[in-house]
Amino acid sequence: MSQSYPSNECLVSSLSVAEERLVSRAINVLEKRLFQRGPRMYNPVVTKRYLQLQLARRKNEVFAVIFLDNRHDVLAFEIMFEGTINAATVPPRRVLQRCLEVNSAAVILAHNHPSGEVLPSEADKTLTQSLKQLLSQVDVKVLDHFIVGSGEAYSFAEHGDL
Repeated sequence: MSQSYPSNECLVSSLSVAEERLVSRAINVLEKRLFQRGPRMYNPVVTKRYLQLQLARRKNEVFAVIFLDNRHDVLAFEIMFEGTINAATVPPRRVLQRCLEVNSAAVILAHNHPSGEVLPSEADKTLTQSLKQLLSQVDVKVLDHFIVGSGEAYSFAEHGDL
């Protein structure tokens, strides 16, 4: 016994012209979000430029994550936590939860230093290692952690701190 579904024509004919346009625009937005990825983060130079555009102008410290698929295409860029002029509290559990929600295979961590200084603090190094260890347990790779300040951004991976 085959199941019969109503045809799309029946659905479309019951919509007004304005509703048809709205549905069409909604489908276009969904297609873009579901089937197109963001830029590919294929090397530290590209990632640095991307993050400098996103974080350099911030007056308070923020912690952000670039969520990536297996090909390192951007699934999402999110500022996860906002702090003060010199600190942002980062609960690792929330980062893990978000990785699972977006089905991320890898991440690039980032935060800014409003002071302009890009060298990592001991707290920055400890947080990076903690997140790397936690996320590895669910097969999410931490590819890098960048600190954005004035001038050049600092890459943990490039400096052997990852």
